[in-house]
Amino acid sequence: MTLQTDLSHITTADELKKAITENENVMVCCGRMGPMCVPVYGVMEELENQYTNVKFFDMAFDSPEAHIIRNLPECQSFAGLPFTVYYKNGKVAKATSSIQNMEQVTEILDSEFKS
Repeated sequence: MTLQTDLSHITTADELKKAITENENVMVCCGRMGPMCVPVYGVMEELENQYTNVKFFDMAFDSPEAHIIRNLPECQSFAGLPFTVYYKNGKVAKATSSIQNMEQVTEILDSEFKS
């Protein structure tokens, strides 16, 4: 199950582990093709060229493999999709849920991933 975005797709827990191990700064949006998620993918697609120090990925929320994000302690209280997780050096730096606009995403990227 792959999302219809122009982002790189993570489909397994192992792929996620590899992505956060091999890249210093990673943003993963775990969601569906729904009204709260699609705008976040759009923001990420737009920022991909501006933030070359960050790797952007999506992951299908309903995939059994997405348990690796759904079960993060940082995501336990989340109710709305998508779950967006920012990893710095393999660890969760920040996690958000529900729709995020360009300003909210860039604020997190700038504060968590200063180059």
